[in-house]
Amino acid sequence: MTPQDYVQQKAAASGSSFYYAFLFLPPERRAAITAFYAFCREVDDVVDEVSDPGVAQNKLVWWQHEVAQSFAGQAQHPVMRALMPLAADFGIEARHLLAVIDGCQMDLDQNRYLDFANLQRYCHLVAGVVGEVAAGIFGQTQAQTTAYAHQLGLAFQLTNIIRDVGEDAARGRIYLPVNELQRFDVKAHELLKRGAAPGTDVEDFQRRFRALMQFQCERALKTYDDALALLPEADRRAQKPGLMMASIYRTLLREIAADPLLVLTQRVNLTPLRKFWLAWKVQALGRL
Repeated sequence: MTPQDYVQQKAAASGSSFYYAFLFLPPERRAAITAFYAFCREVDDVVDEVSDPGVAQNKLVWWQHEVAQSFAGQAQHPVMRALMPLAADFGIEARHLLAVIDGCQMDLDQNRYLDFANLQRYCHLVAGVVGEVAAGIFGQTQAQTTAYAHQLGLAFQLTNIIRDVGEDAARGRIYLPVNELQRFDVKAHELLKRGAAPGTDVEDFQRRFRALMQFQCERALKTYDDALALLPEADRRAQKPGLMMASIYRTLLREIAADPLLVLTQRVNLTPLRKFWLAWKVQALGRL
């Protein structure tokens, strides 16, 4: 299997909404974003799939070394062998990849965030930097587009956090800020149990949880609006893949907002056909 085949399989197997946006890119840009996305998946999988924190820590250290070696011309992993020939052309630097690894390191170091400011730091590393790299690959001509990309990355990550409340709780993680849980009187142990404790008022928990999630969804939707307002018209056509992802993710977010309790027990997803339709609509009509 060639490095290019490897990253293609890695991206396609994830089933991510991002993959559908890549389909409309010219070959070289598609190759670059696919390789970069595969890198992000590799390091993220270290945290999500390795149960022993010590082993996960060693793997992240290995990836830090691999990034340094790759930019010194000695790439070993197929993801880096696919990415490095394209890195210079699209402004991908070692600092970008190391920031993503730092974000995954945060997942090993903490499983709670006291407030939204602390959560934003995490989102910057695992999503804002990813948005910055993606914008460069898609074709950026305006400096302002970087601010748009960071804000859009934040919106994507907030959507992921909302969607994955139940899955994250099963891993002992709560990304919703502690002070916001307190504001809506939702207890951490209720999230970790993914519901009201036995013998307590189920309807009361559901009311409190819905209010909390409504707040989360409204903030995330506003973050999409804020991001789109930052996108310069001169770069709008080139940044269509990001707009496709925004269309898919906002649609998903609205479905969750209609019934927030679903995230406690299942992963809410759009069908592949619906994702493709939403992506195609942006490509063909130029609107979300």
